[in-house]
Amino acid sequence: MQEENFTDPAMKQEAATVMPANEAKEHNGKHSHPLLMVSLILNLVLLVGLGVLYVLFFHSRRTQEAQVTPVIRNAPSGPARIVYLNLDTLNEKYEFVKNLRSDLESTGKKLQNEILSEQSAFEKDAAEFQAKVQSNAIAEDRAKVVYEELMQRQQLLADKKDKYTQQVADKEMNMNLRLLDTVTNFLKRYNRKFGYEYILGYKTAGEILLANDSLEITREVLDALNEEYNQRGKK
Repeated sequence: MQEENFTDPAMKQEAATVMPANEAKEHNGKHSHPLLMVSLILNLVLLVGLGVLYVLFFHSRRTQEAQVTPVIRNAPSGPARIVYLNLDTLNEKYEFVKNLRSDLESTGKKLQNEILSEQSAFEKDAAEFQAKVQSNAIAEDRAKVVYEELMQRQQLLADKKDKYTQQVADKEMNMNLRLLDTVTNFLKRYNRKFGYEYILGYKTAGEILLANDSLEITREVLDALNEEYNQRGKK
């Protein structure tokens, strides 16, 4: 937002940005193993913030768990029953994430346009007021009234930006909880057959620096997740 200078008095309109909040976590359902998915729950990050005024929008809805039996490799032999998912791949190719991100962009643009429209109208009126003051084309008492009105509009616009900031935080949290709930509940059902002790989450620049490709189950899990999502009608 540009700064408006008046001879008497001065006004300043600040630009505001609405940034998405970070993810949150929720557990749902029974554990299939006491050590299952500890690292995954701590590291699962499937959504990326989309920038200024991009808010998250969807109706929270519990989805019915569909029983699936994905075709995957046998569990690795030996004492360490550990496999991992590539979270970057899930973020890129899981249809649920794609559709959530699409909703995010659509709603974010709508809110952004609303703010920019009001901000533009305020700037125009403030500039006109400034010109009248500088040219002595407005009486002092009238100038005071117009100035107070502009200040009130400025505050209302700032309040709306704050409100949208909170909406971003709340909706992003709800979206990530729903996403985490979907993935972890699927993995619990998935792991009933194989009994892995850990299903880790691997991502670029994450805590796991190197992973053996033979332990990766991303493709099998991704295919099964997308199959479930398509069967639910992408809702």
